[in-house]
Amino acid sequence: MSAVIPANHRTGGRSAAGPVTGRTDATAGRLTPIQWLIVVIAAIGFAFDSYELLILPLIVRPALIELLRVAPTSPAINDWAGFIFYVPAVAGGIFGLIGGYLTDRLGRRRVLVWSILLYALSAFAAAFSTSVEWLLFWRCCTFVGVCVEFVAAVAWLSELFPDPKQREAIVGYSQAVGSLGGVMATAGYYLAVTYGHLLPAVRGGHEAWRYALMSGIVPAIPLILVRPFLPESPAWREKKQAGTLRRPSFGELFRPRFRTTTIVTTVMMAAAYAVAFGAIQQTPRIVPGLPELRGLPRAAIEQTVSAVQSFQEFGGLAGRILMAYLAVRIVSRRRLLHLFQVPGLLIGALVIAVAGTRSLTLLQWGMFVYGITSIGQFSFWGNYLPRMFPTYLRGTGESFAANIGGRMIGTSAALVTTQLANVMPAAAAPARLAYAAALVGTGAYIIGLAASMWLAEPTRESLPD
Repeated sequence: MSAVIPANHRTGGRSAAGPVTGRTDATAGRLTPIQWLIVVIAAIGFAFDSYELLILPLIVRPALIELLRVAPTSPAINDWAGFIFYVPAVAGGIFGLIGGYLTDRLGRRRVLVWSILLYALSAFAAAFSTSVEWLLFWRCCTFVGVCVEFVAAVAWLSELFPDPKQREAIVGYSQAVGSLGGVMATAGYYLAVTYGHLLPAVRGGHEAWRYALMSGIVPAIPLILVRPFLPESPAWREKKQAGTLRRPSFGELFRPRFRTTTIVTTVMMAAAYAVAFGAIQQTPRIVPGLPELRGLPRAAIEQTVSAVQSFQEFGGLAGRILMAYLAVRIVSRRRLLHLFQVPGLLIGALVIAVAGTRSLTLLQWGMFVYGITSIGQFSFWGNYLPRMFPTYLRGTGESFAANIGGRMIGTSAALVTTQLANVMPAAAAPARLAYAAALVGTGAYIIGLAASMWLAEPTRESLPD
């Protein structure tokens, strides 16, 4: 088995193992109907992965007001918001890590299917929560499904398309569809706020947050219908049948061959998720404090929150598409990532701390650009990580970076932001939250950019065996 990364030392601007090699001679042809089905199912999974996560910033405030039975300005809202953001992420990180291991042991397709069913059904159940504790429980289940789905889907897609450029494009653009999940979340919440009173009552009322959560059941419907037609990863299946598939081990991730990649990608994914959870996902609770919204009725405020969120989601979609486009044109992975990291570092504090407390229009367009630089980075990892780990360790390696780094460490930024907001120098709660989010987001960008200096370049374009 050829080396995948250099030994544990800093390599400077290029990989110590030399230039990219191992380009396949296979010619990528047109996709077959089964391949199209695979891409569509993976894209639906990515879209609702984002939907389930990004619906929370929109519904957490009204859900907590109802379930806690407190005033909108109660400090309990801010305290519980931090727990609702972080505790499910920890659960998702732990079980997502196990799911990555099972992806290598049991197969990509089987784990993918069950993970999507888990997050779809638990999201539906969350809509019927009668207490904040039940909402927290069901969000934990949803997060577990989402965390496992990402790892299984990326490994599955990467191994089904051996041609490097075709693989980069398919994985990149499939993940770009993930940002449509955010767009769907904002559109769905807007419709629930506007027309919820026309829908059948849930738990004796017509609260928009309940209808928004119920819609998370959608991806389970096509999945049940097409499951018999979905193939297993040929690379994984062949090794399994031949008895040559090695047993994955978490300890192997920290042996010299994989140590640098494991540590650096874990830190960088933690930084990327810290920006998303510690800064971007706090925006819906910052918007109600803007001068333009003072005195507006609750429905109008929630509609404006949804509108601002849509700017960020469309920015994220643009960023993911841009990443997919550039991924097949820029050889250096480090240089590719810096095109997103540097602008994001420069504008983050201005968008959240300045525009977020002064101007609705500036905040909308600022979040669009911030979405490009921040959310676009998530598509990078789906292309990068499969090239750094061999077949038997691919799911395990991806899950460690994504779940320990991203889901467990990175999402703790939400808790840091909500607690830091309590001591920020401002009179209004939304302004204090904006300053805290700007500080956390900027700090996360600095950490991610610094860690990227140790990011190893892949030694080959084809996936390692």
